[in-house]
Amino acid sequence: MPRPGPRLRLVDVAERAGVSLATASRALAGREGVSEEVADRVRQVARELGYVANPYARTLAGGASSTVGLIVHQIDDPYFSEIASGVIELAAEEGLLVQIAHSGRDPDHELRQLRHLIAQRVGIILIAGSGYDDQRVETEARTELAAFQRAGGRVAVIGRHTLGVDAVLPDNEAGGRAIGAHLLELGHRRIAVAAGTPGLTTVADRLAGVAAALAEHGLTLDKLPVVHSDFTRDGGRVAAERILRDHPESTAIIALNDAMAIGVLSALRAHRVPVPERMSVVGFDDVSVAADLAPSLTTVRLPMTQMGRMALGLALKPRATRPRRRPTGQILVVRDSTGPAPLPRD
Repeated sequence: MPRPGPRLRLVDVAERAGVSLATASRALAGREGVSEEVADRVRQVARELGYVANPYARTLAGGASSTVGLIVHQIDDPYFSEIASGVIELAAEEGLLVQIAHSGRDPDHELRQLRHLIAQRVGIILIAGSGYDDQRVETEARTELAAFQRAGGRVAVIGRHTLGVDAVLPDNEAGGRAIGAHLLELGHRRIAVAAGTPGLTTVADRLAGVAAALAEHGLTLDKLPVVHSDFTRDGGRVAAERILRDHPESTAIIALNDAMAIGVLSALRAHRVPVPERMSVVGFDDVSVAADLAPSLTTVRLPMTQMGRMALGLALKPRATRPRRRPTGQILVVRDSTGPAPLPRD
């Protein structure tokens, strides 16, 4: 029988799960080489025995440990690097270290990164980036985080709705409505959308905001070309190429993040399409380079560095009875990339 209390060992978990010690170690660390069925069994046994909880209790006694695990979708995306800078700023003030993991917007890889951080016994876990419409993934992540919190860990997320933890929530729908309304007020009706990766809740929320702005003018989103591609600069370039090829009548492109907008501007420049005289472009986020682009980018400003500080600040607070929600607000920043719709050609 496994030893009770703090003397519980990994070998006890392995014996109860009917696997080798190495397999149990890999399963709990979220590493490759273990089938999902076996890994689930090992994690379930560990939870039942309290193996995960006891090391956390020792590490976290009297407060959070010195390491914060931060999972982001895309570390080279300025949106996430600016969020990370906010986390790192506050962590330095609190004497904490930050370990950053990169999920690549792959939900299964994100789960592996989450489990790896838990196995590393970090004191705080932060997840920044869109949720997924795949309920299996969201449910598994929620289960892992709930067990981590029961064991004394601290958690907060940015841009996730359904994980049952403290959350900083960007005003994505309101921002989508703002950029849609801005283009409509300029007279644009032939609007295309570079929509980013399907399956991300951030994409769905921003599209919902655009749809709401259209509805106020008697228009519907399903009448507009919505081109899905990677939620990256390269994805923006690919989307713009498709729009120019398949929908040359478009007079404006909504990119659902600034990284995509940068790719859109690159493609338009390569095709010698003048912005905004022939094509207006809007983004979303207001990353630090947005004002320095040529033309400077009209976009929705989110307080990304502050969002990182807010998330870590929530995780450092005593856990509340119910998950706390902190909206970010948003501001439409009008720059040179948008102008009046061009007159129809004869």
